[in-house]
Amino acid sequence: MASNQYFTLKEVQLNNNCPECYSNNGLQLTFKQQFKENKLYKAITKETFIEMHCNTCKTDIFPGRWTDEIDRVVDYQKRAAIPKPKSLKLKKLAWIIISIEVALLIIGLLFAFGVLKF
Repeated sequence: MASNQYFTLKEVQLNNNCPECYSNNGLQLTFKQQFKENKLYKAITKETFIEMHCNTCKTDIFPGRWTDEIDRVVDYQKRAAIPKPKSLKLKKLAWIIISIEVALLIIGLLFAFGVLKF
C-alpha cells in the first residue's frame, strides 16, 4: 500500500490583507510537492500543492477566497518555487526481486539453448 505524502518546497510570508480578518502580516503561503513511498520504492512526483494560512486568525484560506492581489502574488511566487525533479529510488526488496528474476531468466535461457542439462 503506497502512502502519499507531501514535503515543503517553499514557505513565504505575504504582506497582503487576509480575506477573513483583514490583517496584513499573517498570511503564509506554502508550496508542497508530493512523494510516494511503499515497500519497493520511494518516488518524487511532479504534483505540487499550494496552501495558504493566516497565522493571525488561524484560518486556512482556500483559492476561492483569494483576491486579485493575492492571485498575482501567488503567480509570482509560483514561478520562484522550483519543484524538485521527478525521481524514483528502488528499495532493497525491489533490488532483491529484480536480481532473482534476472538470475531465473539467465538460467532459463541456458536450459533453452542446451548449455545446462540435468
